[in-house]
Amino acid sequence: MNKDILNALKELEKEKGIDQDVVLEAIRTALETGYKKNFGKATNFSVEIDKENGEYKLYQSKTVVESVENNNLEISLEEARTIDPKYELGDIVKIEIKPKKDFGRIAAQTARQVILQKIREAERESIYNEFYGRESDILTGIVQRENKGNIFVDLGKIEGILSVNEQIPGEVYKPGDRIKTVILEVKNTSKGANILLSRSHPNLVKRLFELEVPEIHDGIIEIYSIAREAGSRTKIAVFSHDPNVEPIGSCVGNKGTRVKNIIDELNQEKIDIIVYEKDPEKFIANSLGPAKIIKVTANEKEKTAVAVVPDNQLSLAIGKEGQNVRLAAKLTGWKIDIISESQLNQQKGEEV
Repeated sequence: MNKDILNALKELEKEKGIDQDVVLEAIRTALETGYKKNFGKATNFSVEIDKENGEYKLYQSKTVVESVENNNLEISLEEARTIDPKYELGDIVKIEIKPKKDFGRIAAQTARQVILQKIREAERESIYNEFYGRESDILTGIVQRENKGNIFVDLGKIEGILSVNEQIPGEVYKPGDRIKTVILEVKNTSKGANILLSRSHPNLVKRLFELEVPEIHDGIIEIYSIAREAGSRTKIAVFSHDPNVEPIGSCVGNKGTRVKNIIDELNQEKIDIIVYEKDPEKFIANSLGPAKIIKVTANEKEKTAVAVVPDNQLSLAIGKEGQNVRLAAKLTGWKIDIISESQLNQQKGEEV
């Protein structure tokens, strides 16, 4: 080792934020291990590195004894006192050893390997720190490849993983496609950061609306809740903090351009935008759109509600395979039963 390596470590500290003392300690430990492995099995070797000039020295530690039985581990009191008259029995003497030329080559290789390893570790840590805490953030990436149904997405410094469960059902991803995803989870593994992505999570819809609708981004319009069945339909409840700003119109945009951009990004997934109301009965009625609702009776204690609809609106209110009422229940947080007007009248007749 020499000053060139020290200079390289200083640059490394500036560029990558790696403390040069950490690297020097790693090099020192690696050199000790290398010497023991290549030049003997004894464990009483140590390496010291001069931080000023980058030079290293190899020492062998020996215990001071009266009668030497193992030359590798022990030194006589007489010989020890030729080094320093103050040595006593039981003291440890560090004797400098001049390594063979081969060890100089090993030292250089070791230093290089440790530095490269520390650079890789620092880069992995840097990437992890960049993404940590950004769950739900939206990212644009480029599809790279597919493996066992999982899609690997180039995010610039790292690849993210879009697992089968987080994909939009029926969506096809081809290499080179540019897609938007949200960060589902960031894991720190031995191989570095592991970025798990999603296109099926409701947060993707939320982030897309924040991008497309300035009033949401600015906080004038707020998203209250989202219920989503990815690839099929989403319901989103919004309200305005400004009475002069109409929430649904703002979200839809001029000639529907804003919501169309979101629908296009979501592979033509249907989106229902409804107004949130503090009155649960009004909110539930809104959530069941596009069906027309005659009235809603809510039990706030049990969080259950019964919605009455015209006979010709019953199937629309329930939706295909119950999707409309199911999404409305997720959106509002209420259990909703739907009955037709004729069913209500029949019930009243039976009660009479």
